[in-house]
Amino acid sequence: MPEAEAGHAAARAALAGNPSDGYGGAVLAVTIDGLGARARIREAPVEPVALVEATVARLAREHAPACAGCPVELVTTIPLSVGLGGSSAIVIATLRALCARHAVELEPVALAELALAVEVEDLGIAAGPQDRIAQAFGGLTFMDFAARRYERLDPGRLPPLLIAWLVAGAAHSGVVHDDLRARFERGEPAVLSSLRTLARAAHDARTALLVGDHEALGRAIDTSFDARAAMLELDPAHVELIEVARDAGASANYAGSGGAIVCACANNDQRLAVSEALRRIGCGVLTQDP
Repeated sequence: MPEAEAGHAAARAALAGNPSDGYGGAVLAVTIDGLGARARIREAPVEPVALVEATVARLAREHAPACAGCPVELVTTIPLSVGLGGSSAIVIATLRALCARHAVELEPVALAELALAVEVEDLGIAAGPQDRIAQAFGGLTFMDFAARRYERLDPGRLPPLLIAWLVAGAAHSGVVHDDLRARFERGEPAVLSSLRTLARAAHDARTALLVGDHEALGRAIDTSFDARAAMLELDPAHVELIEVARDAGASANYAGSGGAIVCACANNDQRLAVSEALRRIGCGVLTQDP
C-alpha cells in the first residue's frame, strides 16, 4: 500500500495548563516523536477496534460514504490509559489514512473537532479538546480555548524533556473528567480557582518560551501540577513520579490525566539523573530533545 494511504499521530504531553482545556482555559502541549499510532488501510478484514470502527463510520457519514466498512489496521506504541493521548492518536491516525485514500482534505482544527466528536458523541468518552488539537497541529502548540486561538511554536525553544509513565499505572481518564465536570458545574470554588491558575500557567509558559526563560517555563510546569493537586484527589502512585522527578531537580507535570508525567530539565546531565531515578521506581522513560 502506498505510504500516502497510511496515517500517523504522535503521543501528546501537556506541559502547562491541563486540564483547563475543557473549561475555556489554555494549554501548552508537545507531541512526542518516539511514541505514536499508525493506521493503514487494508483490503482484507482486520481485527476490529472500537475506536477505529467509530472513526470509519463517522467519516463515512460526514465526508466519504465510500469508506464505510473500510478495514483499517492499527499499530500503536503509545502506552494506553496513562495520559499520553493514546486513544485520540488512534482516531487521528485513522482519519488521516482514510482522508488520504478518499481525497478528503481537513484542516487541523476540523480534523481535531471530528476526532473529538468520534470519542465524545459516538463512544461516550469524557474528553477535552487539547489532545486532538495538539496532535492535529503536531510539534509544540499553544492553545487558548477562550479565544479559540491555536499557535504553533518552535520546539527548539524547549529545554531537554523527559516523558515517564508508570507501566502498572493505567487508568481510564473518564473517571477524572466526569467528576471534575460535575464539580465545575456546581461552581466549587477550589475547582474554579484552580482552573484559572491553570490557564494563567499556560500563558506564562508561552511567554517564557518566547523570551527564552527556561526557569519561568519550569515554574509554569510546576504550577500546573500544583493547581491540579489543589482541586483533585490524585493517585499517590502517580504523585510519586512527580516527587521523584522534582527531587532529582526537574520541573514536572502530569502529561495528561495521570500515570505519565513530563519533565523539563536544565541540561542533559540532570535529565539523565531524573531518568535513572524514575526507572528505579518502575517507570518507562523516553527522552525528547529540542
